[in-house]
Amino acid sequence: MNKKLIIPHQIVTCDSNRNIYERHMIELWGNEIHSIRRYDEKFVQNFEGEVLNVNDLTVLPGFVQTHIHLCQTLFRGLADDLELLDWLQLKIFPFESAHDKNSLRISARLGINELIAGGTTTILDMGTLNHQEVIFEELISSGMRAIAGKCMMDINDLFPEFKGSTKAEIEESYKLAKEFHNHTNGKIKYGFAPRFVLSSSEKLLRETGELVGDFEGSIYHTHSSENKDEISEVRKRFNKENIDYFNSLGVLGDHSVLAHCIHVSDNEIETLKNKDVRVSHCPSSNLKLGSGIANIPRFINEGISVSLGADGAPCNNNLSIFEEMRLASLIQKPIHGASVMDAESIFRMATIEGAKALHLQNEIGSIEPGKKADLVFMDLNDPELPVLISKEEVYSNIVYSASKKNIHSVMIEGDFVFSKGKSLKYDQGELLSVAKTELGRLLKRANK
Repeated sequence: MNKKLIIPHQIVTCDSNRNIYERHMIELWGNEIHSIRRYDEKFVQNFEGEVLNVNDLTVLPGFVQTHIHLCQTLFRGLADDLELLDWLQLKIFPFESAHDKNSLRISARLGINELIAGGTTTILDMGTLNHQEVIFEELISSGMRAIAGKCMMDINDLFPEFKGSTKAEIEESYKLAKEFHNHTNGKIKYGFAPRFVLSSSEKLLRETGELVGDFEGSIYHTHSSENKDEISEVRKRFNKENIDYFNSLGVLGDHSVLAHCIHVSDNEIETLKNKDVRVSHCPSSNLKLGSGIANIPRFINEGISVSLGADGAPCNNNLSIFEEMRLASLIQKPIHGASVMDAESIFRMATIEGAKALHLQNEIGSIEPGKKADLVFMDLNDPELPVLISKEEVYSNIVYSASKKNIHSVMIEGDFVFSKGKSLKYDQGELLSVAKTELGRLLKRANK
C-alpha cells in the first residue's frame, strides 16, 4: 500500500472540535487519512513510505463548491452587465446551444483546471442539454470529485430551439445516471438537474424527483428564487412562490440543493428548514447579475444548510472559492453588523458544510482519520498576508486576505493533481490554444 507522511507547519482540521494542530503529522494510507499524530522524530525515521516535509505550509481540507457550470467556462467575459433573464436569452442559451463535443470538452477542462488550482476538490456541477457524457469523461480523467448531471429543459420561451422533449430529457438523464453514478469507486456521482421552474414542466420536475430515489447518494440540483423577474413569472404561471411550487410537487428534501434562494418569503424559509433543503449561496454571481443578497444569516440562524458556489464563469467571472468566502462575509456586514458571518464560519461553509450539503461528510470536508485524503497545501508566508500566523488568525488569513496564488499544492485521494503552483493534469498553453480555436468555432455556430 502506498503510504505518505505529511509534516506541515499547521493542520486546520475543520473537525467537530475545530482542532488546529501544530507540530503534528498526517499519515496517509492509500487514498485515506490513517492518522493525525504529534510529531515524533523516531516515527519519521522508521516510516515505511514517502515523507513530505512541508513545514512552511498549512494543510486544509479540500474546498467544496456546491453550484458550478463547467459548460459555461468558455464563455467568460462574453455575457457581462446583464440581468439574469436577458443574460440567459441573449448570451448563455445561444452559446450553450452551439456547443459541440469539442467546445464542451475544452470548457470543462478550463473550469476543472481553474477549480483545482484554487483548491476546490469537490463540486456539484450543473451540466448542459447536449453531450453531457463529455463532462463526465473530463471529470473522471481529471481526478476531481464531483456530483454532476445533464441540465434538463423541456420548456424554453427565452430560446425555444434549446430544449428537449419531456420524455427524452428524463430517459437520457436516467441512462446517464445508470452509466456514471458511483463511477470511479464513488468519486463521481450523478445529480439530477432540472434547470429552473421556467424551463421545466411539472411532469419533468416531479418525475426527476422520483428518479433521485433510485440512485443512493444522488442530488436534486436546481436554481430557485434568484431574480425578481423570474419569481414574478413563476407567480404568474402557478400562483405560487418559487419554493412553494417546488414543495407542492413533492420534490424537496434533504437531497435537494437549491442555488441562490435570494427572494424568499417567511413561509418558504420555514419550508427550507422543515424539509432540510440545502441552499447553495453564490454571492459573486448574485451581485454581478444584479439579483440581490440572500439573507444567509437568517438561514443559518434557522438551521438551514448553507454552502458556497461560484456559479458559472460568465456571471462571476472566476471560479475562486476565496472570492466567494470573502464576499459571503463582507456583503452581510452592512446589513446585519460587523460580527456576523465570521471567518471561521465562512471557512466551514466552504469545507465541511459543503460536504454535509452533498451527504459526503463521512468522506470529505475535514481532516480526520478514515476520510479521503483531499488536501490543500497553502503557503501563508506572504508579505501581502498578516505577518503573524497563529491558530487564532488562520481563518481570518484565509478568508479575508489569501487568494488562489497562495495555493502551493492540491491532493485528491492521496494523489497530487496540482504541485508547487503547477497543474499535473493540464498543459496551460495547450488549454489556451485549444480554447481560442473552439470558442471561435462556437461563436460562428451561434452567429455571434
